Amino acid sequence: MSQLIRLRDIQATHRDLIGDDYYDPTGKTAYGVNEEKIGKIEGALVEDTTGRIRYLIVDAGGWFSSKEVLVPAGLARIVGDDVFFDSLTQAQVEAMEVYDHDYQYSYKEQYEKDRQSFVADSIPEAERMEIADHAYNAPNTLELLEERLTVNKDRIVAGLVKVGKHVVTEERNVDVELEEEHANIQRTNVDRPTDRRIGDIDGNQTIELELEAERARVNKETYVSEEVNVGKTTERHTETIAETIQREELDIDGDGNVVDREGNIFDRDDITAEDVRRARGM
Repeated sequence: MSQLIRLRDIQATHRDLIGDDYYDPTGKTAYGVNEEKIGKIEGALVEDTTGRIRYLIVDAGGWFSSKEVLVPAGLARIVGDDVFFDSLTQAQVEAMEVYDHDYQYSYKEQYEKDRQSFVADSIPEAERMEIADHAYNAPNTLELLEERLTVNKDRIVAGLVKVGKHVVTEERNVDVELEEEHANIQRTNVDRPTDRRIGDIDGNQTIELELEAERARVNKETYVSEEVNVGKTTERHTETIAETIQREELDIDGDGNVVDREGNIFDRDDITAEDVRRARGM
């Protein structure tokens, strides 16, 4: 029967079994279903003969005031400094036994307890689950992160155009042809006899003649002389934005082992061929 011991203990007593660059999840932040924060990873239990991680010791202080439980390592999804248990619910953790630091756990015994705790009557039926054998292989997923640039465009006021009008006064001359009547007196010498006597007619007799003349009368009329339409056109130009981004890549040691930046070795079963190709720059 395989015994389970704490990772920190096997690091101290069986360095020859696991080597110097063993992956250690201790201290990472733990999240449950719907990415609810549970607490953090307090350590791991490994097989005493192989050094393989089988359980993560999870401090569920985010759900309970104080409770540490053993969660099958294969349920974990490790992303950077975070560990996600995507299917782990608060009811499941509540049904688990509290982890005892002084108890000598065995893989087979805890395996059987898991099958009881994850289907306990206290767990809602929709949250009950059967634990598969692969749920004890850890870490089951290592996600490499990279930053990507996303560019958004904001609409701003780049300028303002106002079109108005004002009154301009100017002098303008207009030539007008006018007519005006003048008196034209013609005198003709006559020598003929008449029966009239001087004095028979009023000596003050006069002849009146109206003289007419044209005068200029100026009227002002308003006309539309020009129409102004104000619109706008769109011009496009390209701007080059420089920004520094990061991504994570796998490191391969001289023996073909996959290691992180700190030198921790990952289990080959948990790394895909694509990850290795990316790490080698292929």
